[in-house]
Amino acid sequence: MREIGGMKVALQVTCLNDALFPGTGIAVVRLLHRLGVDVDFPEAQTCCGQPMVNTGYLDEAVPAVRAFVSAFEGYDAIVTPSGSCAGSARHQHALVAKRSGDPGLARVVAETSPRTYELSEFLVDVLGVTDVGAYFPHRVTYHPTCHSLRMLGVGDRPRRLLEQVRGLRLVDLPHADECCGFGGTFAVKNADTSIAMGADKAHHVRSTGAEVLVAGDNSCLMHIGGLLSRQRSGVRVLHLAEVLASQ
Repeated sequence: MREIGGMKVALQVTCLNDALFPGTGIAVVRLLHRLGVDVDFPEAQTCCGQPMVNTGYLDEAVPAVRAFVSAFEGYDAIVTPSGSCAGSARHQHALVAKRSGDPGLARVVAETSPRTYELSEFLVDVLGVTDVGAYFPHRVTYHPTCHSLRMLGVGDRPRRLLEQVRGLRLVDLPHADECCGFGGTFAVKNADTSIAMGADKAHHVRSTGAEVLVAGDNSCLMHIGGLLSRQRSGVRVLHLAEVLASQ
């Protein structure tokens, strides 16, 4: 393995992936190793604090943000397979630190926040690659998740990566920029609206004739995938990292 320009890289696997989708974290490590990147996994990492912030509990998010900066301080790049968690670190942590009234926390957050990258950002912008040597012979459609699209502005980076995967046929998803309806606690507090939005998204996915729906957040895939499964659609859902790690 090699450090990219002497860069120390860490994986923030996220709570959801750690608990429910460990294969995604494994895929990130396998992919980065293939590209010659030595990546650490700080075992002290916990939740980034996003669920508390999104629900309005900024004070309760302070311990989570402290744990985050403690685990990842000193790394040049923090890579996460989640647009929502990357968005939390980049944009919400500063709000939490300011709320805490602790200038020391604010100082460290100012260092860790801009060093946190969603996976496609790290691959395209930092490593400068779009062809990662993947092979995935399936008809695929891509859902751009809300935080990656609106908060991070990842743009076409995931699509550029998918377009270079050998054997993959990428088909456009109608109304791709519409929210799937998950939204974390939104799905719990507004269940009927969440299900209706998810049903619309599932309908659009099925209309593409795709075998696989790909996205950069397993939270959204869990929501859409649940609906697709109940509809017996035959469409699989898969995280972008797992497609890019395939050979």
